Parts: sequence; C-alpha cells; structure tokens
Amino acid sequence: MDEERETLQRIVSTLVNKNDEIHNFIDMLNHTISNVQVNSSNAISELDEEFDGLYSVLHEMKGSMANTIQQEEARKIQALQDQLSQCSRALESSEELLELAVQSLDIKNPVELLEASRQIKDSVTVASAFRLSLKPKVSDSMTHMMVDFALEKRMLQAVKFLPVPKAPEIDVAACLVADNCITISWRMPEEDSRIDHFVLEYRKTNFDGLPRLKGEQHWELVDYIKATQYTLSGLRFDTKYMNLRVQACNKAVAGEYSDPVTLETKAFVFSLDSTSSHLNLKVEDTYVEWDPTGGKGQEKIKGKENKNSNTASPKRSTNSPRALSRGSRDRFAGESYTVLGDTAVESGQHYWEVRAQKDCKSYSVGVTYRNLGKFDQLGKTNSSWCIHINNWLQTTFSAKHNNKAKTLDIPVPDRIGVYCDFDGGQLSFYNASSKALLHTFRTKFTQPLLPGFMIWCGGLTVMTGLQVPSAVKTLQKSENGLGGSTSSLNNVA
Repeated sequence: MDEERETLQRIVSTLVNKNDEIHNFIDMLNHTISNVQVNSSNAISELDEEFDGLYSVLHEMKGSMANTIQQEEARKIQALQDQLSQCSRALESSEELLELAVQSLDIKNPVELLEASRQIKDSVTVASAFRLSLKPKVSDSMTHMMVDFALEKRMLQAVKFLPVPKAPEIDVAACLVADNCITISWRMPEEDSRIDHFVLEYRKTNFDGLPRLKGEQHWELVDYIKATQYTLSGLRFDTKYMNLRVQACNKAVAGEYSDPVTLETKAFVFSLDSTSSHLNLKVEDTYVEWDPTGGKGQEKIKGKENKNSNTASPKRSTNSPRALSRGSRDRFAGESYTVLGDTAVESGQHYWEVRAQKDCKSYSVGVTYRNLGKFDQLGKTNSSWCIHINNWLQTTFSAKHNNKAKTLDIPVPDRIGVYCDFDGGQLSFYNASSKALLHTFRTKFTQPLLPGFMIWCGGLTVMTGLQVPSAVKTLQKSENGLGGSTSSLNNVA
C-alpha cells in the first residue's frame, strides 16, 4: 500500500512538473506570436522609413540636377545673347560704311574721291565687323547634362533584406561556473566574416530548464563582445540557476538569439535573523549594527501587550520557510549581543564573508548549533566556534570554543572568509582578500550549524551567495593532504 502510494506520489510529481513545463511553453508560444506581430509591424514601419528616405534623396537629387541644367541653360543663352548684341552693333556699323562707300562712288572730283576713299579704308580697317568671330561661343547641345540610371535601377532591383547572422551555438561543455564567475563560450554554426560583435544576455532564476516568461527577472545585457567567450565576474549567486543566451550582430542588424542555456549557480545564501537578535542590534538583511538605544521603552510596551496572551509578537510571527525551518527562539539578551543567520548548514561545503566597520570595537564571527542560549556568547559554549576581534584599548585576535581562547598572532584582515565543511568536520577562517588561512577548527558536527555574529560598538556586513573560492579549495586539499594541524580548541561535538 505504501509502495503504491509512493509510486502514485512520484507520478503526481512528474505530471505536475510536466504540466508546469507545458504551461511555460504555451506562455512562450503566445509571447512569440505577440512578438512576431509587433516585430513585423516594426519591420514594415522601418521599411516605409527607408523608402521614404530613398524617395527624399532622389527628390533632392532631381531638384539639384534640374537646377544645374537650368543654370547651364542660362549661361549658354547669356553667352549667345552677348554675341548676338555684338553682331548687331557690328552689322549696324558695317551698313553705315557701306552706304558711305556707295555714295563716294558718285564723287567726280579726283581729289575729293581720293580723300573719301582713304577715310573709308581707314574706317573699314578698324571696323568691328572684321574682328567679329562668326562662330557661336557655345553649342546648343545639352547632352552633357543627360543621366543614365540603368545601373542604379539594376542595383535597386537587386536590393534584398539585410543578411542576418545565424544564431550562435553555446558550448555548454566549455562553460565554467567558479569563484562567483561564469565563463560562457560559443561558436557560429558556419564562418561569417561580416559579424562585428556579439551580445550576451543573462538573468538569475530558480527554475531549471527553459527560461520562463512570468515572474522572472529582467535580462541583463553585455554588448559589443568581440571574442566568442566572455566571463561574468563579481556575481552574487542568490538564486539556483542562471539563464544565458547570445546573439551575433553585423554592422547593420542583429541575428536571432542562441538557444538559451541554464547553468547551476550553487552557493550558500542567508540573511540575518532579526526576530531573535539582541535588542541592541539593528538588523537589516545582511547588515547588523550596534544600537545602544535599541529596545528601550519597547519591553514594557510589549510586556503589557502580551500579558496573559499566547499570541506571538508581530516581529516573531512569520510563515516563511526559513523561519519555519529554524523554529522560534527567544531573543538574545544580557551581554550576548548576538544575531544568527536564518539558514542552517546541514551538509556540504559553504563559504561566506564578513566585513567590519573600521570603528568596530568588538565582534565575533563563527557558527553555532541552534541550542545556543539567550545569554550565551559565541565561543564560550561547547556548541559554538568563532574567531573574536577586540579593538578596545589594544587589538586582540583569537579563536574561541568551549570557553577556551587561542591567540592568533597575525594581523586582523579587513574581510574575513568563513569556510564550513560540514561533512568533513572543518571550520576555517581566511583573509578574504589574500586567502591566507587564519585558523581551522576540526571536529565532528552532529547538528545543523547556524552562522553566528556578535558585535559591540560598530557594524558588520555579511556577504552571502558566494561559492567556495578556488584558492580556498586548493589550500584545503593541501592542508588535508599534509594531515592538517588540529587546534587545541577542537572537540567532538
């Protein structure tokens, strides 16, 4: 009976997942149909703009060339009219000389005839009619102003849609996720010398498989990538997966996106639990700050409100999975200025970092079982481990566990990296910048661990969503290979 029920439960789970995939695919198809309609409309609008632009250019060219022809016409006519005026004046002068010469033929006196003949001869010598060119200065031909658009017509008739680059193919085997970086590689299905650059888009998601349309983050874009590989660095892996896709672009148009790939981005993500933190601590997500006035005047009010009542305070009542998983607990009080992470480490290897404000007087960074009492301090119980920094009067740096301390004779780093190997029973602290080892606890963890922090005067910023750095992995292999050093504070818990 139980076996059949389990079988049915697996079938139900499989059907739910398949139906979810089909619903997502239907959404994708509807979204694609909508995009086809929108993009087709945009393409027609752009086509109209291109042709309108071409018409405008041709109209401008026609006007400019017609104006040139008219200017040439005016130049030629002016030249011919000038020549015509010169001819008219020369003809008028020549007719006057002709008339004078004809009249002189009737002179009977030889002396007068000789004088008239000499004057007419001199006048003819300087007459403009004999210096006038009887050839038109310009021709009537306008063939040099003719155009032939046969070649351009053939070019226009050969105009086609722009060549679109093919979609790249992402090489999943060559993609690498490490050190909060993602290196993605791709190739073109065939050689294309016209490709100018690539565009990479990525977004975080908590769903495996094909990218979803609903309830997802917007795509982030990296443009003008010249190579066929790119590394996204400095990422915070606060979701389970990352969707990535690539498109190729030539100088005119972008091609279609590659088939998207989904890469797993494993990392430990948690926030600080403000519901159980000390009232003198101001907690916001992954930041905690000492507040000497915190909680004053609130306890009396809360006491009156909750007197003879079993109802939890608003801050303490929540239905979040994290809250349900950690259960309710009393606030830290007294001198235990503590705040815990809201997510437990139950297996595997995890890493997070902490940065303290420069004026921070005293703080501790470590892990603890859930049974840390409301008045307990990190490192002073057999179920908590930490390193402690005290900057009051003089700086002291120590590792603490079970109320025992070991002085660390090394500089205090600006950022502290915490590496927890639950299954391997190892808790190590590093200089987060140089990855130099600060201290290692070795034990056998028998209960889930919560990140723990104590602070007095100052503030701490916790950085989660980080993968175990490669440098830390290398150091761990080297340390484990050499047998490692066992801290005198270690125990089997």
